[in-house]
Amino acid sequence: MQIQAVECLKSNKKTNFCIYFNRPWPSRMKEQLLSFIRWIRKGIRDRFHYEAEDLPYYITILIALILLVVTITGFVEITESLTENKLNPFDKAVTDLVLSFRSKGLTTFFRFVTDLGDRYAYATIVIVLSFFFWMRYRNWKFTLQIVSVLVLSAVSNIALKQAINRGRPVIDHLVQVNTLSFPSGHSMSAMAFFGFLIYLTTRFHMILIIRIILVTALAGLILAIGISRIYLGVHYPSDVAAGYLGGVIWVAFSAVVFNIIDLLRKRQQKHKRAHSRHRL
Repeated sequence: MQIQAVECLKSNKKTNFCIYFNRPWPSRMKEQLLSFIRWIRKGIRDRFHYEAEDLPYYITILIALILLVVTITGFVEITESLTENKLNPFDKAVTDLVLSFRSKGLTTFFRFVTDLGDRYAYATIVIVLSFFFWMRYRNWKFTLQIVSVLVLSAVSNIALKQAINRGRPVIDHLVQVNTLSFPSGHSMSAMAFFGFLIYLTTRFHMILIIRIILVTALAGLILAIGISRIYLGVHYPSDVAAGYLGGVIWVAFSAVVFNIIDLLRKRQQKHKRAHSRHRL
């Protein structure tokens, strides 16, 4: 797709924002987000001086930025394919396959699984995690991070549903739904919430086998919630795929922001200690 007109706004020698016109909104969004990410990456490189003890932060930020670019690109590609009706064969094939396994037992199971991805389940889990984090670390840092990721995911999902305006599948729904279809809110929230828990699991000190069990269980739950939405007839597979990508976007974005905040706080504390020693 050709760019018909490009206007670049240069606020100074180090900052370059580009706005692309005469393109479908998904492509414009992708280009503007990529421009913003490049600006963040350059800012990190210019403002933070390398120190060996800060290496884990830089590695995390770099990986998260790469993941952010990949998932944004994937989400935009799915959205563009949706507007051009390219996903119909994929949606039909996967939906027919999943629905072929419908049975009384599986219906009960997937109704339970899909309930694990609603707001009541998240509220319960957040309360339990808040208690754990307070008893273990004596602060609300991780609780606030988890809640912020979940809220960002939920709000953006509502906005995307209204903007894209895709109806639900015209098949038998096994649960009641009252909102639009694309992207799947359950899948997006599951990936954002449980995906961020996976990220935190990799950051905490714990026995390797426990970390593997936790990551596997959380990843399995994310997958099961997405499949449940297809099985119950309330989402197309492309809805679920886009929801997953949207959730990863918020996990990666939050990882970048939280690590930058930790770096800034760490440097501030170091300057305070140095100033205290100087006064002594």
